[in-house]
Amino acid sequence: MAVTPQSDYSTVVIGLGSMGNGMAESLLREGQRVWGFDVDPGREAALRAKGALTAPRDEAVAQADTVLCVVVNAAQTEDVLFGEDGIADKMMAGAVFVSCATVAPEFARAMAARLAEMGIDYLDAPMSGGSVRAAEGKLSMMASGKPDAFDRATPALEAVTETLFRLGDEPGTGSALKVVNQMLAGIHIAAAAEAVTFGISQGIAPATVLDVISKCAGTSWMFENRVPHIVDGDYTPHSAVDIFVKDLGIVGDVAHKAKFSAPLTATALQQFVAASGAGFGREDDSAVAKIYARNAGLKLPGDD
Repeated sequence: MAVTPQSDYSTVVIGLGSMGNGMAESLLREGQRVWGFDVDPGREAALRAKGALTAPRDEAVAQADTVLCVVVNAAQTEDVLFGEDGIADKMMAGAVFVSCATVAPEFARAMAARLAEMGIDYLDAPMSGGSVRAAEGKLSMMASGKPDAFDRATPALEAVTETLFRLGDEPGTGSALKVVNQMLAGIHIAAAAEAVTFGISQGIAPATVLDVISKCAGTSWMFENRVPHIVDGDYTPHSAVDIFVKDLGIVGDVAHKAKFSAPLTATALQQFVAASGAGFGREDDSAVAKIYARNAGLKLPGDD
């Protein structure tokens, strides 16, 4: 059902994947004027059917108070801003560009500096919570940037988040915290997959492992969220294996530059790389369990 805008506040969402689309829908529920753009025209049309406005991207960007950029990585973020069809020179002075991709802190600082020269503020604002919480407007966002940029972007940020961490005035801090989060998230997913398949080797059904461990000290948020996918044999991607190949790669690069040893990250990364190489890259990240099962000669739920 289409939503009629009730507010003059305007937000452009670039990237309508599982996260960006959910965020756009949350903005619409708040009655904001919303435009959504994606490389897939079908996603744009679906959002317009729910109340998003219609305009060429350059026209929408030129009147937007905030642009939420919900793309995959640093390269796509830079292309959105400064590529052949980049929007940086189309945004109005005083607008806020909110970068939600997981990127290295130095990249966030570089993009902020380039935009500042054009009179545009940059919020370094990666998020956590997954597609379900994005659709509910209940993401956690780790954000840093100028206080007045936060103030101007508040209507958009409040519509998509349940918890907004304001981490200071300097871009890069938000991305640094997201790198820490992704380190833990990737390690926990790999650990959960390892535990479930180890349980199978001991004659314990995955459903039993889930039921018991979720009520014991060994549990984690990722265990409770991802192991049901393994139990159901359903690897529909909510967050894909290849996302953690990318994100743990970023963690490793940042750690290397800091001369920080991160052996658990390196081990988890190799399991995701193996899963991607085995053809599971676009499956749910819980499909890393398939590598453990294959190496041990075990069958997971749903295997023939």
